[in-house]
Amino acid sequence: MAAERATMKKFKGDPEIAKALQEMRSRESAMSRLLMAFIGTGIFFMVFPGTLLGVWNLLQISGKEQGGAISASWVQAHGHAQVFGWIGSFLLGIGFYSIPKLKESAAKMIRAAWACWALWTLGVSLRWVSSVYLIEWRRLVPLGGALELTAFLIFFSIVSGHRPKDNPQSGLEPWVWVVMTATFGFLFSLVGNLVESIRVARHGTDPAFPHGFDQRYLALLGWGFLVPFVWGFSAKWMRVFLGLPALRRKYLKVTVACNLAGVGIALAGWFVAATALFLIAACLSIAAIRIFERNVQEPKTKGIHKSFPVFVRLAYVWLLIAASLGLAGNWLDTSGGFWGASRHALTVGFIATMVLAVGQRILPAFAGMRVLWSPRLMFAGLFLLTIGCSLRVSCEVLAYQGYAAWAWRVLPVSALVELTALSVFAANLVCTFVLQPSHAVNEPMMVALPQIATLGESR
Repeated sequence: MAAERATMKKFKGDPEIAKALQEMRSRESAMSRLLMAFIGTGIFFMVFPGTLLGVWNLLQISGKEQGGAISASWVQAHGHAQVFGWIGSFLLGIGFYSIPKLKESAAKMIRAAWACWALWTLGVSLRWVSSVYLIEWRRLVPLGGALELTAFLIFFSIVSGHRPKDNPQSGLEPWVWVVMTATFGFLFSLVGNLVESIRVARHGTDPAFPHGFDQRYLALLGWGFLVPFVWGFSAKWMRVFLGLPALRRKYLKVTVACNLAGVGIALAGWFVAATALFLIAACLSIAAIRIFERNVQEPKTKGIHKSFPVFVRLAYVWLLIAASLGLAGNWLDTSGGFWGASRHALTVGFIATMVLAVGQRILPAFAGMRVLWSPRLMFAGLFLLTIGCSLRVSCEVLAYQGYAAWAWRVLPVSALVELTALSVFAANLVCTFVLQPSHAVNEPMMVALPQIATLGESR
């Protein structure tokens, strides 16, 4: 730090350097505002159109003690808000923020990113409103899908135009390839959504996708889009965050190949083979990332709750449970209990737990080098989410399959517990963004100091 201060003092009066630093401050501030817009949008869709509608759906199902007792359009609107409105918004925001900001096209990129945010938010909103209230749904459902796809293509064009400058001959890191497969899964999910939305708008009686298509589409969403994203970022961050041994790169490649094969087979309708491959891929991902192995360095938990490593590992336990329930459902499911429990274990147990854990680890730093507002609330949210998901997954099998009538009464409790958990997570992030001070003003300076020194010495 003393060296940085000495360099800053040395070039304090240089007008060119002062201008460069001011530009970097402005870009960093602009990127932080953009990220917080995407995260804020994701939080809104998570709590209101997503989780609240999910709670309402489950209350109706439990009251009638029948899995198919409510409109499929409402169920799918809930899922769309959670997957695209929440997780999709988070991923787009983090993706834009992760692009190097010190380049000539930064201002143009930021304008395009704001256009992406507006189109994405409007598209998800139109899909939710038209599916729930049936307002002009034959026009608005396809329009929402088209806006979402357009927003993603803006994002994709910017991201694909970036090329790493460091060590261009060394090739891409393994985690990058995993994230790339997830990005294409994201794209194919949006294309499939738009195509089916148009077909349903022309020939359907309501906005709901048919059951046969929906089963295949959910496999694409879960295992082709969401799961590989978590694997990719786990491969990038978990070695540092948890102090794990080095990544097994060959295992990770086999994981991705196995998973892609499973997604392709699921799209063809061969679910026995597909779910078996998903279970194998889940086991391979754990071996590749070495998530359950003893750490070789101290976990990085400064500023967050000390339970962070426990919940990250617990998320991968949920991944195994989800894959196992999916495989078992091929033979044991009679009324959607095993399939529903498998999807919930995947989306809430694995995906949501990772988002709540890793999100509160990285997002405050991304949004202006802030510090998480409350580590205790971080633990409370993760603990409640684990309790709620445990109740939901176990009781969904027991109730839907007719094994235990009392389980119907527990399902609404599980939904309310999960709603509380996600509300705590949302409150913690909002308080972090609003109440915690930003320290990003010095970040561009520290990043730029080597270049500043070189510039000054060359003159």
